[in-house]
Amino acid sequence: MIAIVDYGMGNVASAANAFRKLGQEIMITDDPKLLKKATHIILPGVGSFQAAVEEIEARGLREILQELAKEKPFLGICLGMQLLFETGTEGTVTNGLGFIPGIIEKIETEEILPHIGWNTLDVRENASEFQAFQHKHVYFVHSFQARTENRFIVATTEYGAEIPAIVRNQNVVGMQFHPEKSGEVGMNLIKWFLEESSLEVRS
Repeated sequence: MIAIVDYGMGNVASAANAFRKLGQEIMITDDPKLLKKATHIILPGVGSFQAAVEEIEARGLREILQELAKEKPFLGICLGMQLLFETGTEGTVTNGLGFIPGIIEKIETEEILPHIGWNTLDVRENASEFQAFQHKHVYFVHSFQARTENRFIVATTEYGAEIPAIVRNQNVVGMQFHPEKSGEVGMNLIKWFLEESSLEVRS
């Protein structure tokens, strides 16, 4: 059973539908007891970093998410990816979940923000498991980006600046784009996440 964390920010329905298309059983919940029973944790998100953290803390989810990230496959999507980091600067400086070292800052670019649309992935040479996604297009909607050490960056994209698009720290993976809105490429990335953790998926 895959759990999609419902903390009131994000289109959980579209994420749930993507996993269901791959034959997965889904629950959408903010109940810590149910989250503990899940095999995988998905943290979606749309909106501001500060507001998201406030919602997570108001629902008493910080500690359980930090616990689960140590033992289960964990995927953060869009704002959910940003929350994986230590600190966010959108609004006031706010502590994130701290699964990956780094800070979330506004994209420094001369391009129009927010960054909305299809961009290609530039996969790092040492990320052999992602090479099939090199130069593939995925769909972004964001104004902030992660700044982190190179060893946590799997793939980047270009928008007048180099932006981490996929990050990973052991079993914790983040995708700055929306895989559930990225067509076949996005579905294949979700398949990778599931198959990497030994779940069978529907083709």
